[in-house]
Amino acid sequence: MYTQKKELAPNARIRPLSPSALQLFLAAKRLLDFFGSLFGLILLFPVFATIAILLRISSPGPIFHRRRVLSRQNYLSEDQKLKTFDAFKFRTMIIDADRYLEERPELLKEFIENGFKLKKDPRVTKVGEFLRRSSLDELPQLFNILVGQMSLVGPRMITPPELAMYETDENMRRLLSVSPGLTGYWQVNGRQDVHFTERVRLDMEYVETRGFWLDVEILLKTVVSVLKREGAY
Repeated sequence: MYTQKKELAPNARIRPLSPSALQLFLAAKRLLDFFGSLFGLILLFPVFATIAILLRISSPGPIFHRRRVLSRQNYLSEDQKLKTFDAFKFRTMIIDADRYLEERPELLKEFIENGFKLKKDPRVTKVGEFLRRSSLDELPQLFNILVGQMSLVGPRMITPPELAMYETDENMRRLLSVSPGLTGYWQVNGRQDVHFTERVRLDMEYVETRGFWLDVEILLKTVVSVLKREGAY
């Protein structure tokens, strides 16, 4: 059962690091992202190849799925065109998955009301179900991290329609002030079992308290969560 925790005030201020401390943190974070993603891609190449073969022979469609998500923004205003990029994932659904949802209004309603997800999604393939439960579908995002579009740790990536779920302009600005992460606070606090409202709170908490050692702690907890398959579906 979801229990709502105390939310940050909408006008809460980020405790800013000093310019020198911020510069040091960002430099250390980028080094961790670059070498961590590069090492991961090299180490996991056999896993990538195996998954690609399984996807190719199990169901029609591409190996990778491109999800158009919001990138880090310098500012947010009404007349600003939001910057986006393609986040890569292994394909876990049937082809034309969006149209399948649009043609079923009740399922689409459930999808929206449940925070843009379905616990039992009929669009997910058998191989896709395994990839999701093991979180292997997220591995291609290492390419996004390597080129600087994402970070190993950060707020969960979101699509433009999902931005409205963050409700206040302050929350939106704070969310988009940092790069989205492969993992983050919400992933080590229940993942898919976390209600979207709580996910927003956890994203805001990360932005407010982020630091190098917090990133390391989240990465270590992510390994444990993935191995236990906590909250994954």
